[in-house]
Amino acid sequence: MAEVRALWRHPIKGHGRESLTSVELSEGQTMPWDRRWAIAHEMAKSDGTKWAPCANYSRGSKVPSLMAISARSNEADGTICLTHPERPDLVIDPDRDEARFLDWVRPLMPSNRAQSARIHRVPGRGMTDTDFPSISLINLASNDDLTAKMDQSLSPLRWRCNIHFDGFAPWEEFNWIDKTMRIGEVELEVKEPIVRCLATTANPETGVRDADTLAALSNHLNHQNFGIYAVVSKGGQISVGDGVEVR
Repeated sequence: MAEVRALWRHPIKGHGRESLTSVELSEGQTMPWDRRWAIAHEMAKSDGTKWAPCANYSRGSKVPSLMAISARSNEADGTICLTHPERPDLVIDPDRDEARFLDWVRPLMPSNRAQSARIHRVPGRGMTDTDFPSISLINLASNDDLTAKMDQSLSPLRWRCNIHFDGFAPWEEFNWIDKTMRIGEVELEVKEPIVRCLATTANPETGVRDADTLAALSNHLNHQNFGIYAVVSKGGQISVGDGVEVR
């Protein structure tokens, strides 16, 4: 039986992942607290009043060390605890503690890259890589197949997706564009494959680039897609262990 194996969100875009056991999804919305904030760099053209492309923000494709950040949210008081193997733990309210965050992340930023400068939050809109409010999903069988092809262990966390599922054939998910996925009470309309970037070459434990995922995808599949984007067409709760159907 196909089912959900893990749920993840990324409260600060490109700066940490957080495991969940269940979550309530709303029609036409991103996962709650997923990409709630984004870190604009000093060359950004966005002003934080609306969604903007990922090129405006600090992220793992340019700064691989960011991939090793983990996060833990406290929704009651609006704070996030960030951890990284090379930095002390930090608890902040991103809406109020911009300076403390920038001080904390600065040692992780290469000197030859645009430095992180501001924290952006657009009310009611997660700062996904897509210009529509998306949920991202990966098929763990595809991850296992790529692992075998590369003869190298690949953590599913490299792909920074919201929902991890198994029970389907490898790469079957690319046949689901415009189809409906049902997970627990929720229905999602599959929109497009996820085109991958250099962030996936970095180890999510160390933040070091150690796997040429992009070359492997190109060599074995003739593209650089991994995972799928979907939108919530019917809201409700989903949990780890829920069945997954496609129609």
